[in-house]
Amino acid sequence: MRIALQAVLTGRIAPLGDGGTTSAIDKEAREGPVALGRLGFAGDEQADPRFHGGPEKAVHHYALDHAAAWRAELPGLPDLVERPGAFGENLSSLGLTEREVCIGDLWRAGSALLQVSQARQPCFKLNLRFGVPDMARRVQGSGRTGWYYRVIEPGNVAAGDALELVERPHPDWPLSRLLHHIYVDRLDAAALRAIAALSPLSESWRALAARRLASGAVEDWSRRLGDGVVRPNPARG
Repeated sequence: MRIALQAVLTGRIAPLGDGGTTSAIDKEAREGPVALGRLGFAGDEQADPRFHGGPEKAVHHYALDHAAAWRAELPGLPDLVERPGAFGENLSSLGLTEREVCIGDLWRAGSALLQVSQARQPCFKLNLRFGVPDMARRVQGSGRTGWYYRVIEPGNVAAGDALELVERPHPDWPLSRLLHHIYVDRLDAAALRAIAALSPLSESWRALAARRLASGAVEDWSRRLGDGVVRPNPARG
């Protein structure tokens, strides 16, 4: 499997919305090769390192294939939904979605080697980004979340570079299946046991599955998603 990257993007911390929140979700396309290290691309920032960035979430990838679906679902969305970087991603592409990507996949991007570590857990900053109070919940419910890589081999990556599948150790675990059990069929014991044992999956997601198994309950998402708290952003991104 091989596709071309549409864009490589990075962002700086800046105000988001009108409530004192900061974020680096507003990412801009970079020209030419961009250095990629273990913690992400040179020039890319994270406003809250407790929840964003780090070696397990060094690179965020979002499928530009989803733009048409978002425009159909929410025709009032700002035009930014139709361009790379709308969801704060570092890599944008066409021809690859959560249905075709599996946990543990190794992908060659430029001279770097990446491994799929987890899907995205959307947060309230998407609500502010798009000016839609339930945007994070919509992203989660749609399964159009995007995904993260850990960096196995640092290198340089540029728009137009090939993204090529090198190895697929878990073809039975596409991200769409993982997302179904994390966000839809949330207490399937057999699936949770399999997820907790899925070694290439990030430690935080394996621990989440183990906690559900132990407690028989699903964690509260309301704070992360900003339910009933985040106001629309008049600037709309």
